[in-house]
Amino acid sequence: MTDFGALSIAPPVLAIVLAILTRKAVLSLFLGIWSGAVIVTGGLGIVQTFEWIVAAISDEFQATILVFTLLLGSGVAMVWNLGGTAAVREWALARLDSQRKAGLVAWGLGVVLFFDDYANTAIVGSAMKDVSDRLRISREKLSYVVDSTAAPVATLGISSWVAFQLSLIGEGYESAGVDAANRPGTFEVFVSSIPFNMYAILAIVMVLVIVGTGRDYGEMLTAEHRSWTAGKVTRDEAVPMQDVAGELGEPPASTPRLVNFFVPVAVLIAVTIATALWSGEFSPIGFAGDLAAGEFGPAGGRLWDAALDASYEVALMIGSFAMVASGFALGKAYDVFGVGDATEYTIDGFGIMLTAAAILSLAWGIGEAIDALGTGDYVATMAVGSVSPALLPALVFVVAGVIAFSTGTSWGTMGIVTPIAIPIAWEVSGGGPAGHTLVAAMVGVIFSGAIFGDHSSPISDTTVLSATFTGADLIDHVRTQIYYAVTVAAVVVLLLVIWGFTRVTPLALLPLGAVVLVGLVYLLSAVDARRRGIDPVSVREVQSDDGDAVVVAGTEQED
Repeated sequence: MTDFGALSIAPPVLAIVLAILTRKAVLSLFLGIWSGAVIVTGGLGIVQTFEWIVAAISDEFQATILVFTLLLGSGVAMVWNLGGTAAVREWALARLDSQRKAGLVAWGLGVVLFFDDYANTAIVGSAMKDVSDRLRISREKLSYVVDSTAAPVATLGISSWVAFQLSLIGEGYESAGVDAANRPGTFEVFVSSIPFNMYAILAIVMVLVIVGTGRDYGEMLTAEHRSWTAGKVTRDEAVPMQDVAGELGEPPASTPRLVNFFVPVAVLIAVTIATALWSGEFSPIGFAGDLAAGEFGPAGGRLWDAALDASYEVALMIGSFAMVASGFALGKAYDVFGVGDATEYTIDGFGIMLTAAAILSLAWGIGEAIDALGTGDYVATMAVGSVSPALLPALVFVVAGVIAFSTGTSWGTMGIVTPIAIPIAWEVSGGGPAGHTLVAAMVGVIFSGAIFGDHSSPISDTTVLSATFTGADLIDHVRTQIYYAVTVAAVVVLLLVIWGFTRVTPLALLPLGAVVLVGLVYLLSAVDARRRGIDPVSVREVQSDDGDAVVVAGTEQED
């Protein structure tokens, strides 16, 4: 393959810079792909540009995710037309009478729905959007909460991520030349790496701190100030990734019913999990036998094996289809609409996801260009060289973050960096027990950096989906979230440097990191609010549409 060197960085940098400056994600991504095609072909590159886009769409995994996204749009349209959205809004507003409570519920849902980051963003974003709008939480803030509890949670527990992560550990040891007899099991290394996945852990903590204190800084403070004073949950020129009310109109349901919200969502979750286990060849009878024999354990057993072998993208597609089917059934059961109207709503639902589908396709397309240019390999090889063991974890975290930010893929970053970083860790540590310790640290650090870069990147699929399901403008989501992501990343670098020189257990460093985050949030919010002449106090009193006072961030609301 041709070595394009530093030139390989140009397409992703161009796409990211243009996206942030122009706020035109589709145009920026297309120009990024095109620039890569010009570099590779040495000519106009139009044919190569569309070959990459077609390749991205025709990839089985990515095509399945596109179908899932479109079907989920149909599911959202069904819930809307059934009156389920209105019902849950009324139900939630009777119980969630402050921004803090709504934020905590969104955070809690994000933590509980750990089995897949895509499903996490879809369910939490769709469930909380109307409630947060009523409480004047900016769409940017909701997108941040959703995005920062999806991938971080998924990478820490039993999810669609774990099987991929376990395979990378084995590949890393093989690249280091360590045979299976002289290394611990991959699951053992994965568990040991979790405390070193500091960004994922502290990102979840950061959301809790931001929501709990009601304090913001950077562009998020601008967004929140606009929302709580003017009632504008998006800025005037924003282009939300979806606008259900604007595109679908008033729902035909005259009587909002909670069942019309919770049943489709429950069907989505239940069918997704069941299909995932089925695709992993889970046997309930065999599982019951394992339990009876006392042979079930976290690193073995049929349930665990099925979870690791599952095809989560297929499960999500079937789950979203079942959600749409439940809408047909509920519409008929409650005499809200018939099959003909339900079919129209299904097609309308596709429409509200077209922007997301277009951006996802182009984001994957620039991934094809980056792969052809060897961008990730170039950055990793140039940055991770001869370095002391004390600084290696912090350096690898930064490198993984840069690659993920540039490529928009956390999984791709893990695949690029792991076979480079683990052999280096094994070599500089001298092998043996010290080597295994540094390898475990390296695994956690790679995952951590990959998630950080992915969170900060406008060309990341999870960033796109978080903005989509919360109805935010994609670039506004990126511009507001990056302040918090960088804050957490800076604390992680500090902790990794401390660990590198002291080898103190990361379980002691993580609470220190949480305390530092709390201090930084108070400090930065106070300084930024003072600079802007804005009161940083968390209780925000605004005027509702009927003129009554509404305390949206305190403990009560009157309307």
